Amino acid sequence: MQSPTHSPAYLADPDTHLAAGLRLPTNALDYTILGIYFVVVLGIGFAARRSVKTSLDFFLSGRSLPAWVTGLAFISANLGATEILGMAANSAQYGVYTVHWYWIGAIPAMVFLGLVMMPFYYGSKVRSVPEFLLLRFDRYAHLLSSILFAFAAILIAGVNLYSLAIVVEALLGWPQWVAVVVAGAFVLGYITLGGLSSAIYNEVLQFFVILAALIPIVVLGLKRVGGWDGLSDSLEKTHGADFMTAWGGTGIGSDNPLGANWLTIVLGLGFVLSFGYWTTNFAEVQRALSAKNLSAAQRTPLIAAFPKIFIVFLVMIPGLVAAVLVPKIGTPDSDLQYNDAIPYLMQELLPNGVLGIAVTGLIAAFMAGMAANVSSFNTVFTTDIWAKYVVKGREDTYYVRFGRLITAIGVGASIGTAFLASSFSNIMSYLQALFSFFNVPMFVVFIIGMFWKRASMKSGFWGLLAGTTAAMINYFVIYMQGVIDIPSDQGANFVSAIAGFVAGAVVMVTVSLFTKPKPAEDLQGLVYGTRSPGMEEPPAAGDDAWYRRPALLGWSAIILAAACYIPFSF
Repeated sequence: MQSPTHSPAYLADPDTHLAAGLRLPTNALDYTILGIYFVVVLGIGFAARRSVKTSLDFFLSGRSLPAWVTGLAFISANLGATEILGMAANSAQYGVYTVHWYWIGAIPAMVFLGLVMMPFYYGSKVRSVPEFLLLRFDRYAHLLSSILFAFAAILIAGVNLYSLAIVVEALLGWPQWVAVVVAGAFVLGYITLGGLSSAIYNEVLQFFVILAALIPIVVLGLKRVGGWDGLSDSLEKTHGADFMTAWGGTGIGSDNPLGANWLTIVLGLGFVLSFGYWTTNFAEVQRALSAKNLSAAQRTPLIAAFPKIFIVFLVMIPGLVAAVLVPKIGTPDSDLQYNDAIPYLMQELLPNGVLGIAVTGLIAAFMAGMAANVSSFNTVFTTDIWAKYVVKGREDTYYVRFGRLITAIGVGASIGTAFLASSFSNIMSYLQALFSFFNVPMFVVFIIGMFWKRASMKSGFWGLLAGTTAAMINYFVIYMQGVIDIPSDQGANFVSAIAGFVAGAVVMVTVSLFTKPKPAEDLQGLVYGTRSPGMEEPPAAGDDAWYRRPALLGWSAIILAAACYIPFSF
């Protein structure tokens, strides 16, 4: 599942198709680079297959991976191409507002996950996020969260596939169904072969391929518009001074195209959506759970936070450059939509060879996002639904075989939901709505259950159900039916997230007051202030070095993100 930073921004134009005139002048060199990438991807799958001997190997890489590998996989799983295209589109329309989805909408939650929540996840030795709810609450909360997560994972994997099909059709001329089937087949191939290890090592490769795709676009784009000063001067003249600031025009009562003020940005994005995504989304947490020890698990999101701080420039600057080169982009007076920002710059700026790397980078990003959701789906469906409620107590090899089977079924279902996504006019807004429906209610259940011992076993199920229902009612009834006037899909999703959070919290507290709490002895290692034997794990050799201390890494990331706001706040 992808993040509020890789999804709260949305493709600004309601038509998700790219402009027909953006066909790229690819040649044999570009296709050779793309072919080499696909060969390497499958090669990693075959190499990882040798290490898969147990279900723990298949679903969690045997909990054996170093922190730098899991950290890069963590950020790569989040860095889907829907984020790359969507954030560039967001920047072309709204300017520097885009930084909020990174510095306030990601970093604090990633640090909270590493410092506060990972000791509970890793120390309890759960295989998935829903399994933690089984230990903290009861089987009803566990089953409901497992079903909701599996459903959401398939929907979001489908969005990645559909987004890939749009881009490949526009840029290379492949029919959409061909792009969907080819990408789905490769993801199926390497995950079925090597399980999570294959997905993670491919995500490490994809991280560097994505950077190789974006950096030339940024450098050549800035050169074309006269550097950062030339870019700023041009946009301030055409779009106003607020376009190049993070907070301009966001006062309460102020009117801005984003449809959100500073309070809804801080609460809706910075707290509810951000913490809901980063702390409970198993597509991300699974990477940390595959780390070799507790120290490495804690450092996984903290290591990922540092590239996350700076990736915003690689997706924001192309959008700003496009707004200069095509002043009427996204308006009826232009053939180009906001969605077209990066493809347009690829067409205009990149020579063959570099163009092949850029196309490969976009495809790699889509595959990373899809693979993260498929690998988390097969784990949750196999370990949390099938093994606990359908076929219990079978030998370990049976569940490995079933995991491979359900991976194939999951990819097939993703192909189906890819075409479902085509029925929505705005795929990035659709993604954000999914996060408000599924991630936010799960977050409120986690946060109350983890910090309030009195939260009863029954409260988990009812809080999750109430939060999901409230978020959906706000979006489909109150917003879509015009009961309350909300300026944009973006604003509606922020409000849905807040509604889901508040409803879930109120119901949890109310139910807890009328039902029995879980016995204190059953809460060890599951509630803040308690510890389990797994949380006492000593650091491995070298992990106690000062530069590997989780607290130092976490607070350094917070301070660095806050400092990045300074040049864009005045």
